[in-house]
Amino acid sequence: MERMTWDQFFMAQCHLLAVRSTCTRLAVGATIVRENRIIAGGYNGSISGGDHCIDHGCYVIDNHCVRTIHAEMNALLQCAKYGSPVDGASIYVTHFPCLQCSKAIIQSGIRTVNYAKDYRNNEYAIKLFEQAGVEVNHIPFNRRVDDLFGN
Repeated sequence: MERMTWDQFFMAQCHLLAVRSTCTRLAVGATIVRENRIIAGGYNGSISGGDHCIDHGCYVIDNHCVRTIHAEMNALLQCAKYGSPVDGASIYVTHFPCLQCSKAIIQSGIRTVNYAKDYRNNEYAIKLFEQAGVEVNHIPFNRRVDDLFGN
């Protein structure tokens, strides 16, 4: 078996994290990496101890579930909670980040965004990434890795 690349390895981590998602609308996973080491991971779900979409349904306002915290935010907040700096790090995400997550990613100092799937790619987010000098890479998830998950 051919050894997978670092990008595919970290993308596989994102997809594995997405399995923990409690939002029924879209399962998203994110992994923050510095020097080829995972420093945090997150998935979209409710606040700790809060109601989950899988139990109480999505709480939708303006066509957006407000019950959940996005995967990217959960990963960034995990770094803040446990004191792991992200300046200069990379983030891997199953889907292109929304505008709010894009702004948080930029503000945190992350220098590279790698995503597997296009998802409502916001034109302003793309512009902000360019202005901030954040590298954005579309890295499709290699489906052969699914074998690792028994699919």
